[in-house]
Amino acid sequence: MGLGLAPAAIARDTGAPHAWQAVPTPAGTAAAQLRDVAAARDGLAWAVGEEGRGGSTLGSPLALVWDGTAWARTGLGHLGFRGYLHSVAGTCAGSAWAIGTDTAGVTHLLAWDGGTWRESDFPGRGQSGTSLTGVAVDPGGGAWFSGRTSDGQVLLHRDGGTWTWLPAPPSATAATPSGVQLTQAGDVWLYGVGIVARWDGSAWSELPAYQGIRASITGLLPVADDDLWLVGYDYGVGGPVGKPPGVLLLHGDGSTWESVTKPFGVGMLNGIVADAQGQPDRIAGWDFWDQTRAHYLRWDGTAWVSERGPVATTPVVMNALASVPGSAGGYWAVGTTSTSASSAAQLRIER
Repeated sequence: MGLGLAPAAIARDTGAPHAWQAVPTPAGTAAAQLRDVAAARDGLAWAVGEEGRGGSTLGSPLALVWDGTAWARTGLGHLGFRGYLHSVAGTCAGSAWAIGTDTAGVTHLLAWDGGTWRESDFPGRGQSGTSLTGVAVDPGGGAWFSGRTSDGQVLLHRDGGTWTWLPAPPSATAATPSGVQLTQAGDVWLYGVGIVARWDGSAWSELPAYQGIRASITGLLPVADDDLWLVGYDYGVGGPVGKPPGVLLLHGDGSTWESVTKPFGVGMLNGIVADAQGQPDRIAGWDFWDQTRAHYLRWDGTAWVSERGPVATTPVVMNALASVPGSAGGYWAVGTTSTSASSAAQLRIER
């Protein structure tokens, strides 16, 4: 049984190509990137990331908000930590969350108050072995967080003012999920290298997990228990320093994962979204061999086909993708203009 989270169906023309356009970004410190994006409606969206990063030295957290006309910076100086924000989700002005990590590796959970982000407490905050990796918000305002505690729990739920770390999946896997995804049927899915599991409100169902050696899983689309899509990238075993990753696009039938033909093979896939009926829709990608425009994938009903963003004078690396509820084929994609944390890296947003 699901959790009763299904929203009303929205008509969306997923069959037609989407005309992606670059969107102006607010000025800020260089060496910047956006890591995630979420949309509540046409006139409200959030994007999070970092700026001022130098190589492996973390910079400062960065947050933007869309008001229907332009993206604007949200001041974060009051938070008092250096690091980055890496996950965001929201359904309305009063129900949005963001997750960050500071230079000591400690998780920071932020709640949106309608005008800015405020630090929020959560069970296990600041404790060794407890971290949050991803967030999803249901239409009722409940929030779901992937992560890990020192006891092996991997899913945290907030319902009103009540916080609950749910029991760990039966396998007691040592893997930490990279994200959490809600379905229209109301199920909650955790995903990552070494873990794919569904919480139906009372019990866990676990599926065979992808076991990559140097892989990252950036998105999951559970159409049904026997129809799932995983996206990400994998550096493989060994290879020279600086070797680019290979694209991961996997389809699961509930028992096995099969690699699927994709329009390009070297690079990354960073995020997957469904259409209004929960069917495959779009994937954001970075194509190593053609970096001056984003390489999106569009589901044409039988296969994933190429869909390109506008040509730029810099590299285009899209880190995340979100669909816009209530719109006919509306999307946000966010990222950066450099393949490394260099002083040349600036924010990149497309829609």
